[in-house]
Amino acid sequence: MDIQRLLTSLSLKIIIQFSVAILAIAVMIVWNLDFINQFYFQNQQTQTGIIINSVIAGLLVSGLTAILLHLIRYRREERAIVLFVNNIESLRPDLTHGVPDSSIVVKRYSTMRSIQAANGEINHNALSAMLTADESTRFGLIRFINNILILTGVFGTIVSLSIALLGASDLIDSAAASLGGMGLVIHGMSTALSTTITAIVSYVVFGYFYTRLSDVQTHLLSGVEHLTSVYLLPQMVKTTEDVAFELDELVKSVNEAANNLKLTQEIYQASALALQENINMNHIQAEQLRNEFSEIKSLLREGFRLPVRSMTEQDQ
Repeated sequence: MDIQRLLTSLSLKIIIQFSVAILAIAVMIVWNLDFINQFYFQNQQTQTGIIINSVIAGLLVSGLTAILLHLIRYRREERAIVLFVNNIESLRPDLTHGVPDSSIVVKRYSTMRSIQAANGEINHNALSAMLTADESTRFGLIRFINNILILTGVFGTIVSLSIALLGASDLIDSAAASLGGMGLVIHGMSTALSTTITAIVSYVVFGYFYTRLSDVQTHLLSGVEHLTSVYLLPQMVKTTEDVAFELDELVKSVNEAANNLKLTQEIYQASALALQENINMNHIQAEQLRNEFSEIKSLLREGFRLPVRSMTEQDQ
């Protein structure tokens, strides 16, 4: 089946990759827990690095959760398309049997049926554009996180460098405070590095799965349009070739009906001729009977020696 070869469960493959990546990240965090604790949490003179890194991690978790939910939804949509095609090829009267009403393919089928019922023109390009636009609006949060994720690292770097500059200023102003100022400079530089590293790693991970989600969306929408072109449009849209073919079939049917009518008329004509012959035969037989009755009356008159007049009066 072409549609099943097209929908090769790409979403399932990405979900598996997603799970493997999350598991690998968790293992790496546990394996390097001491280093992470020392790098991000220990010897922090301010809470700036912890706050910014927490924001970056929160954005990453929120975005990955949204991506996972969309992957699961697209997995259901792929299964709905396969079920719909199976209903078509199984010649089921109800093509939506077993397919969720909220699925994209059922909505597309219902829309096309509504347009057909209203005797409207089904514009495949318009339906495709509307579906693409509707699916694009679902990625608003994911696009936002993808756009600002790397900027949070830049923001953290700027804030951290500002802290370092404050420490340098204190270092210059007071020799007694040189130790505190130097510590603030080192803290600022360390925070700048940590926020930058966190943002870059988060952006790489998130960007990969965001790209793969876009691939799954494109793959699914191409499956919907393929189904529409191969299965739905031929049933609902009549092209010029279809009209010409139907007209040719209609002409053939009319010719066949005319030939049958001609044959029927010939049968009726033959029946009429046979009936006329039967009527003529009846007339001949009636004439013969009349002659035979006349002979019988003549024999009776001669046998009983009746006068012709009395016999005639008796007949009257």
